[in-house]
Amino acid sequence: MTVSLIMAQSTVFDAALSRSGQFPLRAMRIDTLQINVGKKCNQACGHCHVEAGPNRTEEMTRETAETIIEVLRRNEQLETLDITGGAPELNPSFRTLVIEARALGRHVIDRCNLTILFVPGQETLADFLAENRVEVVASLPYYLADRTDAQRGGGVFEQSIAGLHRLNALGYGQPDSGLVLNLVYNPTGAFLPPAQADIEGEYRRELEKRHGIVFNHLYTITNMPIARFKHFLERTGNYDRYLRKLAGAFNPAAAASVMCRSLISVGYDGTLSDCDFNQMLDLPVWEGGPRHIRDFDYDQLSARRIVTGEHCLGCTAGSGSSCGGATA
Repeated sequence: MTVSLIMAQSTVFDAALSRSGQFPLRAMRIDTLQINVGKKCNQACGHCHVEAGPNRTEEMTRETAETIIEVLRRNEQLETLDITGGAPELNPSFRTLVIEARALGRHVIDRCNLTILFVPGQETLADFLAENRVEVVASLPYYLADRTDAQRGGGVFEQSIAGLHRLNALGYGQPDSGLVLNLVYNPTGAFLPPAQADIEGEYRRELEKRHGIVFNHLYTITNMPIARFKHFLERTGNYDRYLRKLAGAFNPAAAASVMCRSLISVGYDGTLSDCDFNQMLDLPVWEGGPRHIRDFDYDQLSARRIVTGEHCLGCTAGSGSSCGGATA
């Protein structure tokens, strides 16, 4: 996609940035290397911006995974390796990435759908994550079965609860264990998530009362108007209305704290993007700098201009949205 087309698409967002004195948006640093190791997943969720599923074959090669470890070794500023997919655990290099990154003293995050814990061949996964003290960020669209299954498929809620019990039994989410278990809430329709603190309290109360489950934090993440969710919006005649809702809720404080200012995203093929959403739209980092993990240059990339588009309105609406939840 050409720069001129990107700019045309991002007019509304960039105009909002300009009014708040933040255009053009630039990175401040890079403390997180977020890697998408492939699109294969044991689920096919209706809102998935990766359009992942059981039949997807794209996956990160061992060579690219080794390059990522070398980049971590050379750049101590990269404090966190954030591993996502698809179901990242299905990539053959997943456990090697975890072990090598932990050996380098890096914090590792696994973005887990919980049901993966019960897939044949993954019987030891929960123990592996605990032994390596990996932070688990787990998707749970709601604390009731009907809404979760409506978004992720029949039986997903029941299996997710079983997965949470297994993680809790290993110490995840338990006070003073150091094993962090964070949950993720996504809206099921064309609306913004509620205040993060409010729904976190609701989840905490209901999950403990109904299932005896504990966790550390709940992240609210706004659905981005791309991929499967965009198709849903278009099918239901809500796409334009949803964009207007996001634009009307633009928050300058959220824009100042967007995750792309301190993170860089690595695709399964090694391509560098400003975030996972840009990666899924085939939008690499700005022209003139390194665009592949093998050419990683911390100084250039940590001062880069961020490539923006209409979808960026999702990260800056209301309380903001990032892979770590609300930002403002």
